[in-house]
Amino acid sequence: MSAPPPVVEHGHAASADDVLERLGVDPARGLGEQEAAARLVRFGPNRRVRPRRVTFWRVLREESTEPMILLLLAVAVLYGVWGELEDTVAIVLVIAVVVLVEVFTEYRAKAATAALSRLSEPTAPALREGAVRAVPTENLVPGDVLVLRAGERLTADARLIESAGLRVDESVLTGESVPADKDARAVLAVDTPLGQRRNAAFAGTTVAAGRARAVVLGTAMDTELGRITGLVNESKPPRTALQQAMRDLARWLAWLALALSVLVPVLGLLGGQPWREMILTGLTLAFATIPEELPIIITMVLGMGAYRLSRRHVVIKRLRAAETLGTVTVVATDKTGTVTENRMTLSHLVTDASTALEGDPDAAQRRLLAFAAGCTDATVVHQDDTVRVLGDPTDAALLEAAHRHGLLPGQPGGVSGELLAEHPFDTDRKIMSAVHRGDGGPLLIAKGAPEVVLGRCASRLVGGRAEPLTEDDRNRLRAQVDRMAAQGMRVIAVATREVPGGALDRDEAETGLVLTGFAGLIDPARPEVAAAVRDLRQAGIRVVMITGDHPDTARAIAAEIGLDGTGSLLTGPQIDELDDEALAEAVSVTSLFARTIPEHKLRLVRTLHARREIVAVTGDGVNDTPALAQADVGIAMGAGGTDVAREAADVVLADDDFATITRAVREGRQLFDNLRKGVRYYLACKVGLIATAVGGVALGLPVPFTPIQIVVLEMFMDIAGSATFAAEPAESDTMRRAPRDQRRPFLDRPLITAIFTCGATLFAAVTSIYLGAIWGGVPIATAQTLAFVGWMVGYSALAWVMRSERTPLVRLGMRSNGFLPPWTLVTAASLVLIMTVPVVRDALNLTTLTAGQWLVAVLVPVLAVVWIDLVKLRRRR
Repeated sequence: MSAPPPVVEHGHAASADDVLERLGVDPARGLGEQEAAARLVRFGPNRRVRPRRVTFWRVLREESTEPMILLLLAVAVLYGVWGELEDTVAIVLVIAVVVLVEVFTEYRAKAATAALSRLSEPTAPALREGAVRAVPTENLVPGDVLVLRAGERLTADARLIESAGLRVDESVLTGESVPADKDARAVLAVDTPLGQRRNAAFAGTTVAAGRARAVVLGTAMDTELGRITGLVNESKPPRTALQQAMRDLARWLAWLALALSVLVPVLGLLGGQPWREMILTGLTLAFATIPEELPIIITMVLGMGAYRLSRRHVVIKRLRAAETLGTVTVVATDKTGTVTENRMTLSHLVTDASTALEGDPDAAQRRLLAFAAGCTDATVVHQDDTVRVLGDPTDAALLEAAHRHGLLPGQPGGVSGELLAEHPFDTDRKIMSAVHRGDGGPLLIAKGAPEVVLGRCASRLVGGRAEPLTEDDRNRLRAQVDRMAAQGMRVIAVATREVPGGALDRDEAETGLVLTGFAGLIDPARPEVAAAVRDLRQAGIRVVMITGDHPDTARAIAAEIGLDGTGSLLTGPQIDELDDEALAEAVSVTSLFARTIPEHKLRLVRTLHARREIVAVTGDGVNDTPALAQADVGIAMGAGGTDVAREAADVVLADDDFATITRAVREGRQLFDNLRKGVRYYLACKVGLIATAVGGVALGLPVPFTPIQIVVLEMFMDIAGSATFAAEPAESDTMRRAPRDQRRPFLDRPLITAIFTCGATLFAAVTSIYLGAIWGGVPIATAQTLAFVGWMVGYSALAWVMRSERTPLVRLGMRSNGFLPPWTLVTAASLVLIMTVPVVRDALNLTTLTAGQWLVAVLVPVLAVVWIDLVKLRRRR
């Protein structure tokens, strides 16, 4: 294999053919995979940002320097000074286990979150071995031929080799807010300023309109953007609202825990307890009661929840979206590709002589289809013996039909002549046009929304001749369009005109048209959408559909999927006539909006926000980005969406499936529920531990747990609190509840009540065992052992009954949580090991128990927590 050619400098000062020759690439086939791999080795990954790596050792270093770990080490040192060497070794070993447990938990969560960024890595359509492929942008190399369409964000510098109506937003480089017009045919001077290089496109810029092909000149640091910004480290993702709230809560509870850890030694000293033991107990209690695990619990639940979503084709780009999904009250969706299959099929070709497409098209229908294929944004791609069409689904369906009947441009039945100019489709004008060099002079073909094209027509084609278009004709044609739209068709009008001299500007050329006919295309609703809409409605979520299609088409699809408010519909012009107050009132009863443009979608989102709705918006195009950014959760289409839409969104649907939104909402609710359950259990255990320690000392007795025992208990609590509830499945009523009010505080009254009642239950069970043993005359060491065993059993049982808020354990099943049964078995095995191995038992200051004492230590905590599940069972009945 020959060595890759050098990077081409000043590509704007050479012709496209010269640049291609110097790069050694065939514009029709692009690079071969082996050649691309060799160039990737030579030039390196196309990456300006050094990714933030999540490694076990980095997390270990961060966790080992946490203040609480340093506090525990101080306890170990004091043990070495005041106590026995065996105690010091034991507590150091336990500290090591605690640190490793927390490191593994946090590493697992952060690694899962980091995996999401890899799932959402962007790709670029590049020509490889004659086929357009989605190539990861990091793998682009000089010589790759890019296929550019509206919405593509460039990640490399490139020289245009062909273009049609291309405009590129270069504000990130030049500061110019107006998109720059581009022309592949231009050859410029070497010293042409960056902002005037109209034959080139640069990394970081976005295609605003048109289409083109371009060959990559520079990647990574060899791009203009790379030279300006330099290599930077990827920033650490900001904390979500819940993460910040939990950190604030942890900080507040830390001060409370420290105060209590001072109170316990003071009470002990006043009660005549040894001062050294009380100081060690106070320091250890500070470690055990400070909720340093709260941020880890949130990271774990959010990270694992978001990773589960990714396995359901939902890629969470920003963790705050995972929180917000559970609070969504309105889903504003577009139609094509989300509600429908985005699989357009040509159904009708309506001309003066034909009203349907049955079998082979007649002469008039062939003429209409040939004209439609001559004005398109889609591209025919030949790969081996197959033909694929890339581009807008509507254009692709027309082009596929034209290919089947031999009516593509340049074929015997298609439009002949060189393509002279193109005016791409945009959502404001709802029309596009192309100018071909015809036998009788330049021929303009226009295609777009029927009402727009009809408004620009002066005549219609009848029997191959143009006849004036009367008002009666217009009314009849509008009625024909309405009938087609009522059947769920997307209707496209096609018209032509000869352009004298070809020198007219776009708006002037697109007037005085001759109507050729209408094309009707069917895009059926996805079969699963009706059930998804029903599920969302059952969950208290409204679904509104906002589309640019004809009102009757929108109504037909809405009726098919069972959308609310199918009888009430607002069009874009009607929205423009309403002030904010009137629109807010209309939005409360209207779920269907047609003939809208992106500005309407944005205004509707803002109006819903004014009504205090939490809005999720779906979109796929450049013009959807304002609404996606404005929404509480922006949802972009991953398969058919543009780069800009995916970048603006918080969530990407990898399968473009509306039913996936329902799954995402369900997972979002489950995620919040699990977070709530984890925090509730974790803080309840903390409350129980504090109350047990304070209660024992307040009665003038030794603390029920020695410092090293507290450290061991903390280790097991950390594992249960951070991992058990992240694995909890959704409760059966998850999608039958109203959305959570986002303004409601996380620590609301029911949660606080549950924390203190469950913590009090654990306290009561362990303290009753401890006090009963002491009042029964057993040695203090035996009483502390009973308390230790009772606590281990108690918080294991508490995890089982606190794993749900509303569903009793008998309905959940014992194996629905994949982590809890193994964790319970490991805890039980660990307890047996601690109590039966003399060296371990002695190291933890424990003693042997009789069979009767074991029975008490196990049964009392289990029976104590049963009431929690009995209450849920009673409420359910």
